[in-house]
Order: sequence, then C-alpha cells, then structure tokens
Amino acid sequence: MAIEPKAGRRVVTVTAHRAKPDFVGFVSELLTGTYAKAKRVHLVLDNLNTHFRKCFEDVLGKRAASSLLRRVQFHYTPKHASWLNMAEIEIGMLSRQCLDRRIPSEQALRSEVNAWQRERNKQRRTIKWSFTRQDADRKLSHRYVPLLTGLRTSGD
Repeated sequence: MAIEPKAGRRVVTVTAHRAKPDFVGFVSELLTGTYAKAKRVHLVLDNLNTHFRKCFEDVLGKRAASSLLRRVQFHYTPKHASWLNMAEIEIGMLSRQCLDRRIPSEQALRSEVNAWQRERNKQRRTIKWSFTRQDADRKLSHRYVPLLTGLRTSGD
C-alpha cells in the first residue's frame, strides 16, 4: 500500500506473497505509472527486510535498480515504531472496513480491495496527523542514545 495522507489518495495491490519481487514490482509500478511525472518520490517505510535499496538490486540488477530509484528518497521509521508509518494506519482501516470477514478467493479479495480503494480515493479520505515532534521526543526518548554522556559545563 502507498498513501498520500494529505491528498487522501492511496494505491493498494494484492499480492500472493510479501517477498522482494512483490515489493519491487509494487514500487516499480508506482514509479513508472502512478508517479511517472513526479520529480521526487519519498517512500516512508518500516524496516521490513524487503524494504531496502539492495532488494531492488537483487531483483532488477544494479543498473536497472539505479535507473528506477534515481527519483526515490527512502525514509525509515524507527525500529519498534512502525506505527509512525501512515501506511500502517491505512492498512488498519482496510482490515477493519474490508477484510474483517472470510473472503472466499484471491479474485474476490482483489475485487473487494479495489472497491474499497476506489471508494476511499473518491471520498479523498485523509489522515490527520496530530503526532508532533514533541510527542515523539516524549514517547521515544528512552530509545535515544545520548551523544555526550558525562559532559559538564563550566557552570557545574
């Protein structure tokens, strides 16, 4: 899933697996289709083992990966904080609104997900992000490593 949280636009693709080729194919389609005219595409990703530049090189080869990713800027959420990734929020909405029942086949799943995506995009459903940097400092400060420990100022 890819989401533009302020524009209320999302792109969802159902794949059989969650492996490197699936992820690379999804991002490739975003870059050559949906965002073909964008000068720069920012991807905010969690640290799943398939979400790294090397995966593109493994699947496409270095030359093709470099060509494809020339407009991409990767941003990673902190480990243990993938809830900061807005796509995860949207996946939660998809799960609650569309996938909360037994779906009999992959074809039916694709149809249901596509219908959900069309409706959400038509409604331009956005994510109102209210988490501030101060909230992050307060919530995640125990994960920070102090750069300078034991440093004393002249006033001590």
